[in-house]
Amino acid sequence: MPANPGGHFSSEYFYGGKIMSVFETIKAAVTLRQAAEHYGLRVLPNGMTCCPFHKDRHPSLKLNEDYFFCFGCGAVGDVVDFTASLFGLSCYEAAQKLAQDFGISPEPGQSVSGANKSNPPQWHQSRLDELYCRRVLTDYLHLLKEWKIRYAPQTPEDFLDDRFVASCQQYDRIAYLLDFLAHASVEERDSTIAALLADGSIASWENCLAEDQKEERHHVKEPKIA
Repeated sequence: MPANPGGHFSSEYFYGGKIMSVFETIKAAVTLRQAAEHYGLRVLPNGMTCCPFHKDRHPSLKLNEDYFFCFGCGAVGDVVDFTASLFGLSCYEAAQKLAQDFGISPEPGQSVSGANKSNPPQWHQSRLDELYCRRVLTDYLHLLKEWKIRYAPQTPEDFLDDRFVASCQQYDRIAYLLDFLAHASVEERDSTIAALLADGSIASWENCLAEDQKEERHHVKEPKIA
């Protein structure tokens, strides 16, 4: 049965006897966090990560000990369901993949070798890169919109803040990139994303976001002077 990111699948209900033990072996040996990180997701210390099953701007997928749940799209399931949804596999195929990638023997009584540390498939890494870039671009676009209002000069004689200048110069470009990524072919998207990652643009914009958040936190904590 094909995986469905919007609902939980108890694989044991679709297979019996020997197959059931395979799922139990996999779920006992591989945690959701291990699987997510092995397949390229960046997981925060609190177990949150950006959901790969929808356009997630901020981490909304919670990886618990035995199941995951997305507060954005409602995806839920165990480590086998997660892998099945991530790669478009049936639950049994996902269990086989986990066994192979983590060096686990699905046969009871056989030895377990070390995990296979090979890199995620290239097509999957491209998808993760696209999700990451879309998130940064979307957040940066919103920040530029805020800067254009927050740092706008009040009179013609006012000094132009660098952030106001950046908002005027970059807003249209960022909006265009997001629109392009929404409508371009897979090849065009991959080429554009590779270029943005290679020339440091994404890293630069993400740094602007981090600096702005840091400054906002500083203002909030700054004591008021009577």
